[in-house]
Amino acid sequence: MDPRGGGRPTNRLVRNRPAWQFVLCPAAAEGGGSVRQSPPGGGGTGWAELDPDAAAERNRLEAGRRARRQVRLYCAANRLDHLGTLTYRPPGCYDPAQARADVAAFMRGLRASLGHRLPYVWVPEWHPGGHGLHVHFAVSQFIDHALIDRTWERGHTFITYLRGAPAGGDRLAKARRNGRYLGKYVGKGFGDARDPSGQVRPGLHRYDVAQGFQPIRLRLLGTSEADVLARAAAFMGAPPSTRWSSAGREEWTGPPVVWASWDR
Repeated sequence: MDPRGGGRPTNRLVRNRPAWQFVLCPAAAEGGGSVRQSPPGGGGTGWAELDPDAAAERNRLEAGRRARRQVRLYCAANRLDHLGTLTYRPPGCYDPAQARADVAAFMRGLRASLGHRLPYVWVPEWHPGGHGLHVHFAVSQFIDHALIDRTWERGHTFITYLRGAPAGGDRLAKARRNGRYLGKYVGKGFGDARDPSGQVRPGLHRYDVAQGFQPIRLRLLGTSEADVLARAAAFMGAPPSTRWSSAGREEWTGPPVVWASWDR
């Protein structure tokens, strides 16, 4: 199916008129969109520019928001409905680069033992009690706890369905809950990590995923919020079960946005 819908191509939009873009992730059964507008005679977004300090803070918050969205979509699309935690025995691990290497070795060990590749996502957390790092991860299948323990070999491990998730076969709902849970730790990850001397450790990602399982995203263009939502609904075969829009919200100061998800 053409994600732009029938008729003439929707990419031919009138210059300088508001044009909506909706990015749909079919495997995750959700997507979000916003209005895109170029001011007459110039570039930019057409929205008020912030001072440098405010812009830097906005960019930091936006980076965290994007990372949380990526984690949620990856979990949902790959049905990562099992949640686990890897901890270090005393004296703990305080080196983010070492933790990354340890988790990479752990995931390679699981793959070798299982005999196949599997999607996963993991995020680090600094223990609030000052005991160093531990790691939360999600996978798409049951893995025996003894195998996880034997493969990690650095401390206690836990693996379970997320408590409070619906029972039965609704793997998408469980995976979404896991994605939201892991997203809480994304902003506290390696992006702000410091080594034992107090020096910032740049270049360490907020999270990591198994390569080769990234969900496909479709870019739908339209002339209005209703237009792009209708195109997304046509592609998914049903109207969204949940929808949020900035329209009519007095506290909203950015460009108009909309978000929608499907129960499937």
